Amino acid sequence: MARGRLNTKRSISIVPCFVFVEMVIMAGTVVLAYHFEYMDTFPTHIQGFFCYDSTYAKPYPGPEDTSRAPPVLVYSLVAAIPTVVILTGELTFFLWQSNWREEKTIVSGDCCYFNPLLRRIIRFLGVYSFGLFTTTIFANAGQVVTGSQTPHFLSVCRPNYTALGCQSPQQYVAEKQACTAGNPALVSAARKAFPSKDTALSAYAAVYTVMYITLVFKVKGSRLAKPSVCLLLLCPAFLVGVVRVAEFRNHWSDVLAGFLTGGAIATFLVVCILKNFHSHWALSGPLAPMGQLVSVPVVALPCIQSPLEKITGLPSQTSPDPRICLFPAAVTPDVLIPSRSISSDV
Repeated sequence: MARGRLNTKRSISIVPCFVFVEMVIMAGTVVLAYHFEYMDTFPTHIQGFFCYDSTYAKPYPGPEDTSRAPPVLVYSLVAAIPTVVILTGELTFFLWQSNWREEKTIVSGDCCYFNPLLRRIIRFLGVYSFGLFTTTIFANAGQVVTGSQTPHFLSVCRPNYTALGCQSPQQYVAEKQACTAGNPALVSAARKAFPSKDTALSAYAAVYTVMYITLVFKVKGSRLAKPSVCLLLLCPAFLVGVVRVAEFRNHWSDVLAGFLTGGAIATFLVVCILKNFHSHWALSGPLAPMGQLVSVPVVALPCIQSPLEKITGLPSQTSPDPRICLFPAAVTPDVLIPSRSISSDV
């Protein structure tokens, strides 16, 4: 019974903070990501280009759905792999550690209980979902602000070089009406290359999952199990970036910026928000009861007066009562050196 009270924590702020703070922030993040993705609330910056620039004259690779790494596949893996790994890991630890099952959190009175499994799953997956939408916002914001063109931009823009007066490849075209012959939807999509959103989401999911496996799982007897699994999870994110470059959908700089964006957001959330997935109930054993700590015998020993007080002439705060130093019996010093008076004339 006493152990049950020790493993029980009381908190009346979990539900109000979750409903009125975290859910509001999450809803705002989702709405902002939706406006960036599907609405024209934020117009894309229009950049110019050089005449006959071969950097942006690659052939049009076709719609995104025809890619070897289509967005549907990328988004499915980004959503499924971390969820499955976190659920599997938390269920495994919860079933193996009996002391975790005994811990409860009383939310309000004695009616609402949240066990550690439910709290950790909601926390880890909730923060992951928030980071997923945040990565989408960062990637879309970068694309809208920079307006960087894809390698196949001129193939869908189809500019009329004669009407634009292009005399040499060094001539710069800054007219907004240079792509009148191209499909407006394809031209608008071709102006959103930096950073690569698919690469950023893949890197975010991979780094978040790899850090979870590295920091939570403790594998004994094998030094290559966790590195092999982590490298296996990093491979899809790397392949997404390679496919984007090979199909002329992004430049290497776009892919690299996507990797850095997704990895930085995942690292920040894990280290600063989730504290490396640590929690006080994830200890190897229960804490000792307070009754055992206060029952340690104590030995009273006279304190040694520092000679520096006499050398520097500092006033000594002495009293008729001798000063007492308290040491536990288990850590009593082996040798007690008596204090020696030193003349202040030294």
